[in-house]
Amino acid sequence: MAFFSQLDLQEGLQTFFVLQWIPVYIFLGAIPILLIPYFLLFSKFWPLAVLSLAWLAYDWNTHSQGGRRSAWVRNWTLWKYFRNYFPVKLVKTHDLSPKHNYIIANHPHGILSFGVFINFATEATGIARIFPSITPFVGTLERIFWIPIVREYVMSMGVCPVSSSALKYLLTQKGSGNAVVIVVGGAAEALLCRPGASTLFLKQRKGFVKMALQTGAYLVPSYSFGENEVFNQETFPEGTWLRLFQKTFQDTFKKILGLNFCTFHGRGFTRGSWGFLPFNRPITTVVGEPLPIPRIKRPNQKTVDKYHALYISALRKLFDQHKVEYGLPETQELTIT
Repeated sequence: MAFFSQLDLQEGLQTFFVLQWIPVYIFLGAIPILLIPYFLLFSKFWPLAVLSLAWLAYDWNTHSQGGRRSAWVRNWTLWKYFRNYFPVKLVKTHDLSPKHNYIIANHPHGILSFGVFINFATEATGIARIFPSITPFVGTLERIFWIPIVREYVMSMGVCPVSSSALKYLLTQKGSGNAVVIVVGGAAEALLCRPGASTLFLKQRKGFVKMALQTGAYLVPSYSFGENEVFNQETFPEGTWLRLFQKTFQDTFKKILGLNFCTFHGRGFTRGSWGFLPFNRPITTVVGEPLPIPRIKRPNQKTVDKYHALYISALRKLFDQHKVEYGLPETQELTIT
């Protein structure tokens, strides 16, 4: 009986710590949340709002210059419960030399990019041990750093804006041994994810390749097997009123907030129930072989296209080498749109 109670406790803690992160991830990008500190100026809490906004103004450049990472936060025990919920795993195929800087491009985006978050923004899977002397930074929307207090939280985990200035600073001004992790497909790719799918939004995503050329950072392909399996995404049949409503809502959501809206669901508080928690399915992020990139201050389009094609080739190779081991059929192909 005690054994089952212990299992229930472990699963309950895992569920709780995943649950606390989902609303943070989803709603941080929403404009109303961003405005909360500013609304407080007109309430009895205005001194707190003034202090928070004054600090934000004074400290404005920090999040674009490496932030303030905290080994203590990255090693919180809660991240291990988060990891075990799925579970999440990090696999190295090649060493990353601390003599270079890297752009680790990750695919697919999935709905909430759990694999990237746990593997690179925390120490739950042991990235410091797996890639010694490499400092990872996870790129995300810059608007998150406009929120006082919240910006301190995400900076402590090594999260940075995925802006050109922030990435160039990390790759050229902080020495070597830095690895910027970018989920290249972005929110547009989230609309393509569903269980069993391996479709990437990559054909026209070349900015990360241009950044690698401008900074001389090596490109590293990585793929999170299982990321698309943790939620079901609904796309209603064309011509139905549900599809019309879905498209109208998605277009409005993107126009107002600049984000894509996914109609997804997972499990509830208990396994087998319906809800918005992810399914307990394994996610394995496999990090591939670094692709050496020359440093070219102003690369032309032909050069960008050349290294983009080389990157896609390396990514396909990584996918094909590991797909069967991590749950996909031998016949599964990587589709790039």
